[in-house]
Amino acid sequence: MSRPSGRSPNEMRKVTLTPGASLHAEGSCLVEFGSTRVLCTASVEGSVPPFLRNTGRGWVTAEYGMLPRATHTRSPREAAKGKQSGRTQEIQRLIGRALRSVVKLDALGERQVTIDCDVLEADGGTRTASVTGGYVALHMALSRLLKEGAIKTMPIHSSVAAVSCGIVKGVPVLDLDYAEDSGAQVDANFIMTGDGKLVEIQGTGEERPYSEEEFHALMALAKKGITELAALQKRALGGVLS
Repeated sequence: MSRPSGRSPNEMRKVTLTPGASLHAEGSCLVEFGSTRVLCTASVEGSVPPFLRNTGRGWVTAEYGMLPRATHTRSPREAAKGKQSGRTQEIQRLIGRALRSVVKLDALGERQVTIDCDVLEADGGTRTASVTGGYVALHMALSRLLKEGAIKTMPIHSSVAAVSCGIVKGVPVLDLDYAEDSGAQVDANFIMTGDGKLVEIQGTGEERPYSEEEFHALMALAKKGITELAALQKRALGGVLS
């Protein structure tokens, strides 16, 4: 099968992680999956949500949004509408869950780290790019706290990244761009740690149900992609992944 991008079925788009892309944030990363570009920033606050007060535990959360011209047509800012869409809420909760899965919250102390993921350009895979770049921004912010002596140990115990897979024209493929995602028979997102443990799977039969064998084919592609992303994260963080 010929993919619109000319890639082989098990080939990812060119992925670039640029740490320190924001001047003021405690941690930041500009992540690019092909034409998809997301700016991820990590901000540290000295307080936690009410349900965590006086527990000694911290919190990691995320916010996600798309700029009005991140796509082919202008989308009104959600702030102008006065509420977030269900899609936005679902994605930012996904990002928060993914990042919390690799953080020892009791080692963070009573402080919150907010990961803001702002989509500059969208060409498929914005949530997977946000998780991948969000981890780099989070790691940078927590490394800064450790260096400053605000925390005693590094709260992160593993890396985490995400990648999309799908079945397009009957063929399992890795890292779908918009042209593939919009017409995929099966669409799935895999979130995994750098050492191959599963964090979350979102898999949907868009046009038809899919078999266990097809699921395992997608899983194999996801593992390959996550391995490549973990290597890029490590390089972006100067050789320290967790």
